[in-house]
Amino acid sequence: MPFTKRLIVALVLATATAAFAAPTGTAQQAVSAQCANRETPPPPVDTSEQPAPGQKAPTPLEVPEKPIGGDRLGECGLILPPNSAQPPSGITAASWLLADMDSGAVIAAYDPHGRQRPASIIKVLLAMVVAKELRGDLVVTASAEDTQQECTCVGLKDGGQYTVRQLLHGLLLTSGNDVAHTLARQLGGVPNALRKMNAMAKELGALDTRAVTPSGLDAPGTSTSAYDVALIFRGAMKYDEFAQAIKLQQAQFPGRNGGTIMLTNDNRLLANYQGALGGKTGFTDDSQHTYVGAAERNGRRLVVAMLRGQQQPTHITNQAAKLLDYGFNMGPGGVGKLVDGAPQPKPKVVPTQDSNAPDDAAATDPGTGRPTPTAFGTVGLPITAAAGIGLLAAVFLYIRNKRAKAARARRQAAQAAQGV
Repeated sequence: MPFTKRLIVALVLATATAAFAAPTGTAQQAVSAQCANRETPPPPVDTSEQPAPGQKAPTPLEVPEKPIGGDRLGECGLILPPNSAQPPSGITAASWLLADMDSGAVIAAYDPHGRQRPASIIKVLLAMVVAKELRGDLVVTASAEDTQQECTCVGLKDGGQYTVRQLLHGLLLTSGNDVAHTLARQLGGVPNALRKMNAMAKELGALDTRAVTPSGLDAPGTSTSAYDVALIFRGAMKYDEFAQAIKLQQAQFPGRNGGTIMLTNDNRLLANYQGALGGKTGFTDDSQHTYVGAAERNGRRLVVAMLRGQQQPTHITNQAAKLLDYGFNMGPGGVGKLVDGAPQPKPKVVPTQDSNAPDDAAATDPGTGRPTPTAFGTVGLPITAAAGIGLLAAVFLYIRNKRAKAARARRQAAQAAQGV
């Protein structure tokens, strides 16, 4: 094959390679191995999450493209600021998080977006919706269905009347599942209450969370994370009705047979941890032990969330106390942030043609400000352009060479004719 043709073939191949192999607008990054619970909690140990006959289990919640609260919070293991001391030993939670209640700075965490089950700490989300929508002095009548819930229960009476404030005490101090059902009915029924709870979680930015029962009993599709639990607790503490109830060590409650009974808060830290502001425990066979709570020292308020913990070597609340001590001894720096609301999608803007803009101006994505990917990419475009220029030069050389050959052939023919 003549040299010129070989050159053209080579340049055409180079142009095609540059066009189709050039990087796109977003740099390709190596994909790390997925976290074990990135999409769903661990498999259940009992039958509580089997769908009812004829029904399918809900699909897993979508995993956000970027971890809520910061890139580091997408890591699966221990996440600490540089040069930090190691957390205390004996922490059994599969997922935990420490954060500043006021600034939202996440101080330390372990698999904070790993999806687990909440158990009764989902009642914090229910209580938040109740505090937002219902007056504390509103009187509610309990039904027979309320009294037949799987316990733990406060002991509501069919036809008994209770204020919303009293029901919140029963919900948060002794984790009454009968109370959770009563409050859910008052919010428009259990399905409507769950819609409101999940809408509240989404509004906060708790995108790992799906409440499937108002009490936290396990059911198909249940999900949360340590990050979300801390975020929800932080949001609930902004409601005075909730903040006042969660810190009570005891509260009077109407008895089933008349008179009053005394509810005692099952959060041990209220009685034995300096500066405790309140908290909530939970347990199911599938979720294991869960806890969320807060404390204040020297004007600094911290929240700790723990999921899938064990009661050995120490009680889950004692483990929470160790993490709070650890947090109070750390500086203000952090590894991420509790967001102040769900990330809002940026509006799509249709660009108008600017007659003054140069023809070769790079198009940009209005949502990200980054160059819009094209068939040639943003990095590969100069390569493609150079290859294209080379191709044109080669074609020019080929045509000139061909014309020169034709001219030589004509001269040789003329000379031959003269010789004849």
